[in-house]
Amino acid sequence: MASSGKRTSRINRQTKETQVNLSLEIDGRGQADIQTGVPFMDHMLTLLTVHGFFDLTINATGDTDIDDHHTVEDIGICLGRAFNEALDNFNRIRRYGQCLLPMDETLAQVALDFSNRPHLHLQTPVLDQKVGSFDTQLVREFLRAFSLHGGITLHIQVNYGDNTHHILEAIFKGLGRSLDQASMIESRTSGPLSSKGTL
Repeated sequence: MASSGKRTSRINRQTKETQVNLSLEIDGRGQADIQTGVPFMDHMLTLLTVHGFFDLTINATGDTDIDDHHTVEDIGICLGRAFNEALDNFNRIRRYGQCLLPMDETLAQVALDFSNRPHLHLQTPVLDQKVGSFDTQLVREFLRAFSLHGGITLHIQVNYGDNTHHILEAIFKGLGRSLDQASMIESRTSGPLSSKGTL
């Protein structure tokens, strides 16, 4: 967290496969500047940012000549770490967030807990293998990395939907709204919202 009291973080990750530079401001205005080298992820992360009212900048490069896997997974790692860091051990936040989100013929449910006990449950209708050139299996890899490194219990269930693009769009919009709700400041507690006093 920045010394100014703003809930912000900067994450830089470099491996032999990827380089990711990310900055996040929790209390933003939904401003996205995202260049990952994976256009579909740029679109999905922009949706998350706009509907979560965060400000998010990502510049990423990776071995996309092989495939998009390493880049997408490492962005999930960095974004999870960014939320964890910006939220200062989950002190004084509402902690839980949920959203029931319609997207045309699709209905998605997202529920999450900044619990420090990472877990992902993802259930969707059968997805097309590709949306454009994007491998839809990578959405699970992104969400797994995000929840693990963010300390987030994340449950996503898409009740129904026919169009794979709509299904994935509903997931990311719902995730943004749920993150916004869960990260809101709770003035009635001075620490983490837990009967144990810690997470």
